[in-house]
Formats: sequence, structure tokens, C-alpha cells
Amino acid sequence: MTKRVRKAVLPVAGLGTRVLPVARATPKNLLNVFDRPILSYVIEEARAAGIEHFVFITSRGQGAIEDFFDGNPEIEGALEAKGKLDVLTEVRRDILTPGSMSFVRQMAPLGLGHAVWCARDIIGDEPFAVMLPDMLMAAKTPALAQAIAAHEKTGGNIVVVEPAPEGEAHKYGIVALDGQDGRLNRMTGMVEKPAPGTEPSNLFISGRYVLQPEIFDLLQRQGKGAGGEIQLTDSMAELMKTQDFHALEYEGVTYDCGDKIGLLRANIAFALQRPEFADAARKAIKELL
Repeated sequence: MTKRVRKAVLPVAGLGTRVLPVARATPKNLLNVFDRPILSYVIEEARAAGIEHFVFITSRGQGAIEDFFDGNPEIEGALEAKGKLDVLTEVRRDILTPGSMSFVRQMAPLGLGHAVWCARDIIGDEPFAVMLPDMLMAAKTPALAQAIAAHEKTGGNIVVVEPAPEGEAHKYGIVALDGQDGRLNRMTGMVEKPAPGTEPSNLFISGRYVLQPEIFDLLQRQGKGAGGEIQLTDSMAELMKTQDFHALEYEGVTYDCGDKIGLLRANIAFALQRPEFADAARKAIKELL
């Protein structure tokens, strides 16, 4: 019987070099998308998928992330006293329940694989999700919920993918498939930034995974790969020799909020999706143009 996915690892220790200088003072995953931090949307997605425990992989200077998901009696009391109950509801929406958060210090920027490995003792012997927080996914059914549903169907490991922009597949990590029929297909490999014209598919890995705990032993032994970092995909490729991997082409739109233009696009898109602000946002955009 397939074990339920209850825990998610969120690697938030990155330096945010693509969005400097703002990331010098504010963790990049707390940057705003319209009126909420990026992480607020990601946690909302995880909760909707049934995640019960959130493992944040942090680094020095990111205490604000821990504080954001905690209560703030001063602000909450002031809002209640002034009768601003609608704002109070918004503020309290992001507060996580006691014991549902763990914060693990990565200590050094050694790569995504190393960040995931740091969560090993908290995850234990059960399947878990990995969510790259700077990849914001807008979908009617949350992207992680789609991935977990696929995992319940197939077992093994799930990698969420989506089509690369035309002619740009060589810029991404691309999956190789054992045939393509529908949105969920067995994987046979992964290629990081393949040479143009050699791509095994046009589907790139887009920031959500469901992985089995055996990945931790492989990460423990994993040497440095591309960029001199411990790459998660290297250990995934090794695990694929003994376990099934499926690629899920999810239904939705991804915004890369670790990039300045991607963050701008996310702000515009999420403002337009809010019924109470859409008209005003559309008017402001037209005026600027």
C-alpha cells in the first residue's frame, strides 16, 4: 500500500542572486506577489494537497521566514481593537499550527541535493514532497495535489514537468520518457541542458517532486556535480535504476519568481486573478502602456 505524503521540504536557503539587490535585506521567498509573499502561496498550495508538516531548509539571515508563519499578538490585537476583522483574517491565514514547522540550517550553499539531504532526520522513512518556493504555480487544482494524486496512482517517484518555450528546451533539465500517452508517463532519464536538437522531449522539470526516502542514502554519497554543487537530479538518476519515476505534465502556469521579469509577470498575473482588484489592475497596466 502506498504511504501517504504528509511532509514537504522547502529549500529556502538560496541567496537570491537573480533578484539582487532586494534580496540583500529580504529573503527572496518573502518578496511580494501582489499583496502576499511568494511563500504564502506555496504553503497554501501545500496545505491544499494535504501536507501536514513543513520542513524549511534555511540559511543565515532568514529568521523572517520563521516569524512570518508565527502569530503576531501585537498586530492581531491592534487589528481586532480597530474592528479590521477582514484584514485580521488575512493576517491569520498564513499562521501555521504549533509543531507543523521545522527549520533546518543548511550552513553552506552546496546545492539543492544537499539542501534536501539536510531534511533526512525529519522526513524519516516515508515519501515526501519537495517544493521549490521560487517557482509559483497557478492551477485550478494545486500542482502538488496533482502530483500527490499521481503518486497515489503509480507509487514510486513523481516529477512535475511542463513544456519548455519553443526552441528553449536546451536551457532546462529535460526528462526522457518511455513513450508519451497523456499527462503521466514513465521516465527513463533526465538530461541537464541538452545540446540544441538532442533534447529527448520538450518537457522540463518545473519545481515540484514526490520522492521516496531512499534518495537520502544516495545524496549522502553523492559527489559534486554541475556548478560544483550536490545536484538532486544526479541522485534521482541513480535512484531511477531501482525505482519507478513518472513525469506528470501538470495543468497550470508556472512563474519563476527567482527572476526579476518572472516576478513581475507573477505580480501582474495574480493581481488580474483577484476579482476585487482585476479591473483596477487592468486599468493601471493600460495607463502605464
